[in-house]
Amino acid sequence: MNPNQQPQQINIELGEKEAEGIYANLAMIIHSPTEIIIDFARVMPRMAKSKVLARIIMTPMHAKLLHKALTDNLKKFEAQFGEIKIHSDFSKSAKPIGFESDTPHTGEQK
Repeated sequence: MNPNQQPQQINIELGEKEAEGIYANLAMIIHSPTEIIIDFARVMPRMAKSKVLARIIMTPMHAKLLHKALTDNLKKFEAQFGEIKIHSDFSKSAKPIGFESDTPHTGEQK
């Protein structure tokens, strides 16, 4: 960027419905060579079924930038409020739920 050039400002609108947000406690992540796809869902106790509430599709570069921004924000959060604890009970459950990545990825959707 030219040192004399000011960064471009982007005005982003937040609609009333979007401002309410969507609660998700499950993210399923798949990828192809050109895209990262994150499906967000909400799994509730004693409910055998769930559905995808939002699907976000982005380039690998944007996914890496998101990862960097999340890491930075989590560090700031923990500096202000303390360490976020991850319960070890998740490893004991037969079918874990939550924000975890499947391994290994082939890029194919299931």
